[in-house]
Amino acid sequence: MADEQTELTAVAAAEEAAPETAVPETTEQAAETAAPGELETLKAELEKLAAERDELRDRAARLQAEFENARKRAEREKLEYRDFATGNVVEKFLPVVDNFELALKATGSEEKLRAGVELIVKQMDEILRGLQVQPVAAVGEEFDPRVHEALGTVERDDLPDHHVAEEIRRGYKLRERLLRPALVRVASNPKQQSE
Repeated sequence: MADEQTELTAVAAAEEAAPETAVPETTEQAAETAAPGELETLKAELEKLAAERDELRDRAARLQAEFENARKRAEREKLEYRDFATGNVVEKFLPVVDNFELALKATGSEEKLRAGVELIVKQMDEILRGLQVQPVAAVGEEFDPRVHEALGTVERDDLPDHHVAEEIRRGYKLRERLLRPALVRVASNPKQQSE
């Protein structure tokens, strides 16, 4: 224990005898304690770092502005494309609207009016086919909840059980995507249920 105390005393005496080498707390103190050549090097390095920082800030600001411009341009192009696509579809249906207006102005018999409306429906079907819109198969088909929406059941012995008996509203697909399901009534065949 005495040896340890002697050793601690020797260390404390050595620390008191050694000259203090204080670490400068500010840049100004560092400049005062640095050699003149070293000071110039530090100033040059500081200026270089400041220039790099300013350049990086400028690049970041430019990149941010470019990103915002690209986002706005993409949004504008998306709207223009949507308007273009909508315009193409509407343009195809304008003759149909014209024919409906002519039918409303017609003063012919009920049979002529019906024949005119049937022609208009045929014209609309052709336009839809051209747009790759197909009707969903319904009457006589097996009920498929992915493309049919049941409004109820009807007792029928001429159709198999769980097959579409009536189509209330036609359903449509755009290629393989369902636009709307067909509203149908489903056959309930009591003969098949009892077997």
